Amino acid sequence: MVTSKFSKILVAVDGSQSSMDAVDYAISITKKASAFLIALHVMYSPAGYAYSDNMLGFVTPSSIEDLLEKCKQEFQPWFDKIKEKAYNNNKIQLKTDLILTPTSIVGAIIQYAEDEKVDLVVIGSRGRSGIKKMLLGSVAAGVVTYADCAVIVVK
Repeated sequence: MVTSKFSKILVAVDGSQSSMDAVDYAISITKKASAFLIALHVMYSPAGYAYSDNMLGFVTPSSIEDLLEKCKQEFQPWFDKIKEKAYNNNKIQLKTDLILTPTSIVGAIIQYAEDEKVDLVVIGSRGRSGIKKMLLGSVAAGVVTYADCAVIVVK
């Protein structure tokens, strides 16, 4: 595998074992390529009544910020594990990010990769949905189908 062309690598994480295996693989590639690694968690959150902070059900910027902060706190232990792994592997440069999307997790990952000019996306074959019989998870399949950059699916 030629890794010298990768300068920025994104690994999509959801806290599943499959995504943490993808983290290990991404760290290995990042180390060999002397690249920059981004660990991204995308949280699906339909903007609507469930997350409103007022009686009329309107979503306000503060309610979205509150939800984002709650998600960050819940996912922070996973980011801490990833940071530790990156640090223990020759202090790999790492950025962690969490975003909310009201539409598609696949679309959010692809848009983020494009905005950040990512050369490679690494993703686990199955996420937290737990559907064991599927050969490839729907998010992984969508990223493989629609991404403009290289994608590695880790099983």
